[in-house]
Amino acid sequence: MDLSYTAEEEQFREELRTWLAANIPDEWTQPGFWRALDDDESFRLRRDWEASKTAAGFSGIEWPTEYGGRGGTPGMKAIYDEEMVRARAPQTVNVLGLTFLAPTIMAIGTPEQKAEIIGPMLRNEVIWCQGFSEPGAGSDLAAVATRGVRDGDDYVVNGQKIWTTNAVHGDKIFTIVRTEPGSERHKGLSMMLIDMDQPGVEARPLKQMSGASEFGEVFFTDARVPAKDCLGEIGAGWRTAMLLLSFERGASGVGQYTEFRRQYDEIVAEARRFGRSDDPVARQRLANCLVELECLRYHAMHILTQVEQGRDLGSESSMTKLQWSETFQDLWEAFDDVLGPEASLARPRPDVDLTPFQHQAMWSRSVTIWGGSSQVQRNIVAERVLGLPR
Repeated sequence: MDLSYTAEEEQFREELRTWLAANIPDEWTQPGFWRALDDDESFRLRRDWEASKTAAGFSGIEWPTEYGGRGGTPGMKAIYDEEMVRARAPQTVNVLGLTFLAPTIMAIGTPEQKAEIIGPMLRNEVIWCQGFSEPGAGSDLAAVATRGVRDGDDYVVNGQKIWTTNAVHGDKIFTIVRTEPGSERHKGLSMMLIDMDQPGVEARPLKQMSGASEFGEVFFTDARVPAKDCLGEIGAGWRTAMLLLSFERGASGVGQYTEFRRQYDEIVAEARRFGRSDDPVARQRLANCLVELECLRYHAMHILTQVEQGRDLGSESSMTKLQWSETFQDLWEAFDDVLGPEASLARPRPDVDLTPFQHQAMWSRSVTIWGGSSQVQRNIVAERVLGLPR
């Protein structure tokens, strides 16, 4: 495991840190700023800011220069994730396209798809959302029922997707469609790239218990997609989906550690404010969280080292998902336990606003479900790492 960065990577850190300091308005980093904006205004500000970041050369850090990227190292990408968190930079609006779709197109897309999709995505000219889950196909992705029927050079698509991030603001959607009549499970699926700005595509927001509407549901009613807008081969959608999801699994966790460690420090500050810092049980609980966080840090650096050496992560990616998601969840359970009844109040005191903490605590309940539940990840580790029977 290599805990250091090269001189070139540290120079990149300084360049990025300088640019972020000069281009993030102070008010953007203040508590409550983004929460006070409506969803449309928040999205517009973040979209425009990211476009300026791309123009400055600080997007697509690991992407080849031929696709508009920086051609950087995995270490530079880890530094990028770390510095974005430290600067309290706005969250990306095109994360699904940049994380999943772009590298998949680079790997298996047609020359036309590479030319038409990657550049506009990087510049935030086209926002992508992902249509995998359905009302009857959540954890069981192979049960998708959305169907596409060939009609000349097009497919006519009917069905519904749910829990779609950026559904309301998305320009296009990459989605799994069953294109072979009578097929079942993993067979007969295709990854279609569908224009959402057309008759027959309707996106509706879903209100979360935090009050946000990050997700939505998408309805296809005789929507049309050209056959050439299939990513990968027709009928090979399952293989394409597994390739696409593998790019999330390659993340080292450096960004998560940086974010969670900052949240830990904020929770400790609240514990002191409410007089819990002398409670031996509370101190032990927070100490346990700190140990978990440092274990996550070293695991993240181990994974980064593996990536830099060109090794296949394999089942280690499941270990990464398990470790960061359960560390995050444990941290916010500790927040509830240490603050006690005050944790349930938005303003337990006139000068204290715990709303951002409560939103994080609620969000933490989801992270052991999406992206592969903890139960699924444990099965993978048990079977492929420990060699236990199915």
